[in-house]
Amino acid sequence: MARRRNVLVGVGVLCLFLFVLHRGGDGPAPQATIPVNNLRSFETTAEPAAGAAEAEVKHAEVQHVEQVRDPKVVPDVFRVRFSTTKGDLVFELTKALAPLGVAQVYRMVLEKFFDEGIAFFRCVPNFVVQFGIHGDPMQSAIWRANRIDDDPVKTSNKKGTLTFASAGKNTRTTQLFINLVDNVGLDNSGFSPLGKCVEGCDEVLENLNFDYGEKPSQGSIQTKGNEYLRSTFPHLDYITKAVIE
Repeated sequence: MARRRNVLVGVGVLCLFLFVLHRGGDGPAPQATIPVNNLRSFETTAEPAAGAAEAEVKHAEVQHVEQVRDPKVVPDVFRVRFSTTKGDLVFELTKALAPLGVAQVYRMVLEKFFDEGIAFFRCVPNFVVQFGIHGDPMQSAIWRANRIDDDPVKTSNKKGTLTFASAGKNTRTTQLFINLVDNVGLDNSGFSPLGKCVEGCDEVLENLNFDYGEKPSQGSIQTKGNEYLRSTFPHLDYITKAVIE
């Protein structure tokens, strides 16, 4: 009987050892890499998980972008000249109208966000022209990871004003729209204008390609970039460069 008890105890110890070994100790299980699409402001299409090395690069780049986000260093009033495929557009931005939003645009220009071809992907007559998804999916994901909080609405969405798009409260990232008419109904939805167009407003905006309307998919732009746009919507217009004046 004693021998049998010893055998049972030995078997029990062995089973306990194997159970602990299988669990890998008392620490938490290793976490899977977070897919890039979980960082989105405008999530529509899933993307494959990023590798560890790629994730480290993204983290470093996000940290760099964070270092230049400071409304205190932004001029009170400045102009941004957007060179486009239809001519130049100049906007005068006023920090007092929307400090966080204006600082974001200032940062985007300094980081040369617009210099690689940013499409006017949503052109709706008598409403808005929208742009601001980066043509490189990697860069698009990095910027979408850096949302900014909302600014109170201090001026109306009148014709020619520049405003950030959003997907809800505190979800602004890089997408902007230009009001083609007085869209004062947007004021109560929290869309806070940053400033107004002062040059090229009619000549450029009226000559943008409106053929595609709202057909381009934001999700496809985010995951496939300008390659998708140029193959599917070859006549879209683009911003090719932006500078502070």
